[in-house]
Amino acid sequence: MTDIWAVIDATWTAPRTHRTGPFLIREGQGGGQRVSAATSLGDVSSADIEAAAQAMRDLEQTPLFMVRGAQAAFDAQLEALGYVVNDPVVVLQGPIEKPCAEPPPPVSAFPIWPPLHIMRELWETGGIGPERLAVMNASSDPKTAILGRAQDRAVGCAFVSIHDRTAMIHAVEVIAPYRRKGAARNMVRGAALWARDHGATRFATLTTRSNTASQALFASLGLNPVEHYHYRILREEAHV
Repeated sequence: MTDIWAVIDATWTAPRTHRTGPFLIREGQGGGQRVSAATSLGDVSSADIEAAAQAMRDLEQTPLFMVRGAQAAFDAQLEALGYVVNDPVVVLQGPIEKPCAEPPPPVSAFPIWPPLHIMRELWETGGIGPERLAVMNASSDPKTAILGRAQDRAVGCAFVSIHDRTAMIHAVEVIAPYRRKGAARNMVRGAALWARDHGATRFATLTTRSNTASQALFASLGLNPVEHYHYRILREEAHV
């Protein structure tokens, strides 16, 4: 059975990791929450949590903890220490055949690695800058970027990487005038076809719980919720 957490870490890899007591500390170097959050590897105490928080401060990162679906006791400990929930995330997965069932229209989705300059520009419009591109470079092989096109122009891009025969798509970005017009669907289908050709049997993604449009898109392509997680951050750091 696939370890979906291992897939997440391998296909969107933190630049560096450190072990502090029962925690894995990710050093994100500006690459976003997922590669900057600490993960509990077992039972923890309040002192362990504070030591992990200090380790993140020493890296000039805001203390941030990832709480996986089954970690109810850890979640309660963080809440008692003043950490509040941030960005609940749904993990979706399904057989690769489902998104491959209908190929995208011709010239609408191209696998390209390394990303072209225009793809870097497209990602930049969505806040996906050099730090996240560095995360892509560090992630597991095989991997590729997908260029989406519509009406004879580049309109979006995405990143896909494979671990343990599971392809996970990340950083799906479509410029505003072309959203909800099929560009994202075409890129996902193109990514799935590429992944199947490179040995993947499963296809997965992550989306925030609040992003119902993204969940609907992936559900229509045969992906279903298999896990969930959220972050916790100190109340004063979250400005709530």
